[in-house]
Amino acid sequence: MGTLRELYINECVPALKEEFGYSNVMEIPRMTKIVLNMGLGEAVQNPKIVEGAANELTLIAGQKAVITKAKKSIATFKLRAGMPIGCCVTLRGDRMYNFFSKLVNVALPRVRDFRGLSSKGFDGRGNFSMGVQEEIIFPEIDYDKIDKIKGLNITIVTTAKTDAEGAFLLRRLGMPFKK
Repeated sequence: MGTLRELYINECVPALKEEFGYSNVMEIPRMTKIVLNMGLGEAVQNPKIVEGAANELTLIAGQKAVITKAKKSIATFKLRAGMPIGCCVTLRGDRMYNFFSKLVNVALPRVRDFRGLSSKGFDGRGNFSMGVQEEIIFPEIDYDKIDKIKGLNITIVTTAKTDAEGAFLLRRLGMPFKK
């Protein structure tokens, strides 16, 4: 089997063109980037947890994670501006397609009692966001070496103009949505 990019060019582009009647090739929706984000609220009490999360996210994505810092001080949460509170990675190009393939074919089937993704994660402009409660579904994470199970937010950004176009594109690429 070829890569996911070849699948997109050979199968998805003609199907999208036929389904939505695009006249120009540049109108056809495509994935532009995938953003992985870990927000760590407990990093206020334990700053070392951010480094562990960044290392895990680096293993999952295959690209170095950036540690994000608080923009505002919030006294209620004992949070000061500039404190590290999370990490994120933005994937584009081949790394994006490789991660998407790993997510669909390896990680999502490892989720306990998985029956498909809800299509409510679309934002109205064809972009899809989902949350993963346990990052241990990815094969790169060694279960014995993690100190605490953390969640992960995944956002898939497309050039689709509507949710129907974005859903059709992701479904053709193999994303398992509920019926």
